[in-house]
Amino acid sequence: MTSTPISPRFQPAASLITHDDAIARLKARIAPIVGYETVPLAAAAGRALAELITAPHPVPLHTNSAVDGYAYVASEVEADPTRHWPIAGRAAAGHPFRGERPAGHVVRALTGAVMPAGTDTVAMQEVCTLSTDGSSVLIPKLKSGANVRKAGEDVAAGTVLFESGHVLRPQDLAALASVGVADVPVYKPLRIAVVSSGDEIKAPGSGPISIGEVYDANAPMLAALGGLVGATVTNLGILADDRPLVERTLASAARDYDVVLTSGGASQGEEDHMAASLGKLGSRHFWQIAIKPGRPMMFGEIGNTIVVGLPGNPVAVFVCGLMYAFPMLRRLGGAAWPTTRRYRLPAAFAFEGRKVGRREFWRGILTDTSHGLAVDKFARDGSGLISGLRIADGLIDIPEDATDIAVGDLVDFIPFTEFGIAPKNA
Repeated sequence: MTSTPISPRFQPAASLITHDDAIARLKARIAPIVGYETVPLAAAAGRALAELITAPHPVPLHTNSAVDGYAYVASEVEADPTRHWPIAGRAAAGHPFRGERPAGHVVRALTGAVMPAGTDTVAMQEVCTLSTDGSSVLIPKLKSGANVRKAGEDVAAGTVLFESGHVLRPQDLAALASVGVADVPVYKPLRIAVVSSGDEIKAPGSGPISIGEVYDANAPMLAALGGLVGATVTNLGILADDRPLVERTLASAARDYDVVLTSGGASQGEEDHMAASLGKLGSRHFWQIAIKPGRPMMFGEIGNTIVVGLPGNPVAVFVCGLMYAFPMLRRLGGAAWPTTRRYRLPAAFAFEGRKVGRREFWRGILTDTSHGLAVDKFARDGSGLISGLRIADGLIDIPEDATDIAVGDLVDFIPFTEFGIAPKNA
């Protein structure tokens, strides 16, 4: 009997590891596995940058007027505040004032216009009094530099705009455009295959189910999870409990995809052909993580393809998918390892007699109270209750040592928006 080779990414784990230990192990060993390409700026939203980008010049490039008004020298007006100042000319965005400003004159300056040489302040036209013939203007005293945008005020030349691995948002495209970037180096989309396993699993639309059968709720959920990280996802369907079929499917997927996400068949039981096939074709490890829902997960590799085996129950698939698969996929696809923020909110529920020693992720529902925002707990904890996922706004993260929880106690809440999932009724 040959032993299963040890994956360089997924080292053997103790019989039971903590959530934080699992995250630390993955974070330390997972690295990008895709190449990169250059895409037009307009197509770069949601993509992970493949290179560091710095500003080649300051933004704005020139000191300019922030308002429509009159550019002048503050010290001149302060010395003679009752004088009507002759207007020497006009400056507009894209049409600077040409020549030298005569001493004792002001320049009509519109928003975005380059500040005429020698001027340092702009008075809004609303606070100025124009002469009847429009040739001069009375200007109130203002602080020097008022209504002026300095060159480099937004971004100095050489500033690091984005590190490699940054996932570009719409506002980031504006920042890149402001320094003249037209083509962006980004990582290629991760290629993910989704596989379901089990004789009892039936595809939605395949006809009515019989006693003991269930529709496949995991595959569309995992496909959508892959979409959240910008991957291209292919559903390879449902595999029967047939060892040769499972082996052929995994071997083929390893040739065409970067990652295979499986649900079901990831334990070490008699009919868990997914785990046995992975062990035969490549490397395989089982991790027992002290969490609820979840606990058993399978990790391994076939060649350069990573295989992640998730539990079979939909709630466990969803929670493990968010907490472990999501950051893994982000990083494998070139992005920086995402940091999931937790918000301290008062509990709108009480819970007594909790068993300590494991991390729990409860389905949380945001609720408005007379004292502000709080989070309630979905009443039931079953791993097959998809209704709780549908109703929830996020997960309540309960640490291993937490015992009883009383109404008003602060708990950690992770909104689903942290994973790019739109809020309910968005």
